[in-house]
Amino acid sequence: MRTEQTEAFINEIIGMAWADDISFDKIKKERGLSEAEVIKIMRGNLKASSFRLWRKRVSGRGSKHEKRSKFQRLEVE
Repeated sequence: MRTEQTEAFINEIIGMAWADDISFDKIKKERGLSEAEVIKIMRGNLKASSFRLWRKRVSGRGSKHEKRSKFQRLEVE
């Protein structure tokens, strides 16, 4: 993880993590952060109740884990 993260970078990661259509694998590919690093950012920058809500929302959600997703997605470049 970056030692010094800008507020804009953190806000971008939080937005990506909340989005249903952006998987942790895509965040890793685009921003270089593992799922654990994203969770750490979320825990450190959200209120406790918001973090719990987010964790409940993404836990077990296939769309946040490409390997668990029912559908293979094609990426358009």
